[in-house]
Amino acid sequence: MAKDTPLRWDRKMQQRLARGEAAALGELYDKFASLVHMLAHRVLDDEDAADLVTREVFGYIWENPDAYDPKQGSLRSWVAKLTNSQALHRLRQSEARAIATGESSVDELEQKVRKAAAAARADYIVTSMPAPLRAALELAYFQRRDYRQTAADLGVTEDEARRRLRLGLQLLSTAHTRPLEGSSPPGYGRSL
Repeated sequence: MAKDTPLRWDRKMQQRLARGEAAALGELYDKFASLVHMLAHRVLDDEDAADLVTREVFGYIWENPDAYDPKQGSLRSWVAKLTNSQALHRLRQSEARAIATGESSVDELEQKVRKAAAAARADYIVTSMPAPLRAALELAYFQRRDYRQTAADLGVTEDEARRRLRLGLQLLSTAHTRPLEGSSPPGYGRSL
């Protein structure tokens, strides 16, 4: 049996969720729960809040499987976008409470939200980029490989490794220059 392409898997998963297959939600959770929790934790820096966002994101997906539009991108990208949006929403709520009680100032809130939004955008960019670019960046960043070692590990030419690294870094450089919207992207239905 031929292996499904990612886009085909995304469509099948959406159809299964729309039919109310609990097993589909379990598969989706197994595949993306660590990503969702990591993204939420990166924004909120709080284990319990990240757990809550994880539950909210998968609850939203279960209740609104038709909100995902395969024409807009991969299911992985959509889940990451939902997570970042919900985590930023939670961060704003918690910081607003801190301002109301005098524990924080508006300037501190704005700075914290900007920093979290840039981190969320960087995470979203990395999770959304094609696997070859992501693999090259992971080798270079986490395993401290130079472009020659990256090329050897990936089995590509040195020119191709440099191209992948350059393009990946160019995409990441936009994380601080373009803000991450606080709501779901157009075509993705209502926000959480």
